Amino acid sequence: MFDTVWRFAKRFEARVLIALGLASGAVLSFVELADDMVEGDTEALDRRLVLALRTPGDLNNPVGSHDLEEAVRDVTALGGTTLIVVVTLVGILAFAFHRRYRHALVLGGTVLLGTLSSNLTKTLFDRPRPDLVPHEVFVYSGSFPSGHSTMAATTYLTLAMLVSSLEPRRRTKALAYGLACAVLVGVGFSRVYLGVHWPSDVLAGWCLGAAWALAAWLALRLLHAPTRGS
Repeated sequence: MFDTVWRFAKRFEARVLIALGLASGAVLSFVELADDMVEGDTEALDRRLVLALRTPGDLNNPVGSHDLEEAVRDVTALGGTTLIVVVTLVGILAFAFHRRYRHALVLGGTVLLGTLSSNLTKTLFDRPRPDLVPHEVFVYSGSFPSGHSTMAATTYLTLAMLVSSLEPRRRTKALAYGLACAVLVGVGFSRVYLGVHWPSDVLAGWCLGAAWALAAWLALRLLHAPTRGS
């Protein structure tokens, strides 16, 4: 019995250390991007990528058909406040109905903290929105980091992690993470395509959101960790 508990403890500690390392890496990447952005080191590449998604000779039109543009608007909504709130509430209720109260708590707390950090960093950096091209959707806050990208990474990666923790089949786990990554990549691309964010804003949002998702994994592991004497 003691050997089993000891092996579990060693495995648990190793996973926690790996997650801590990854979370630290995500935070450091965010800080590095913020520093590069403030210094203006990202400006040239940002401008090049934004212009690459516009029709040559007509910056008012994104590349592609009008149907594509409408589809991209639909995709960008997946990272918006309304859908994030809906997805979070549905996730919390689903976990609660199945008596997975820790999962519900981790999901709600992570999304709340992700939202607060997104708003705080936007206010702190107060980066202007792209001025190269017209904005295809309404915006009202700072540009760095992308709030849609931050919340897409925070919410969908955390949800994928929570679902995977309850699912024994690897294919299902892979599907959950695959869908989450597809959504956050789609949301990030849409923000640049619609001209409302610089690519560095999106990348910073992914780093910040990934850090919160890793923190959520750590919180879940700690909540499930055996107490002494059990």
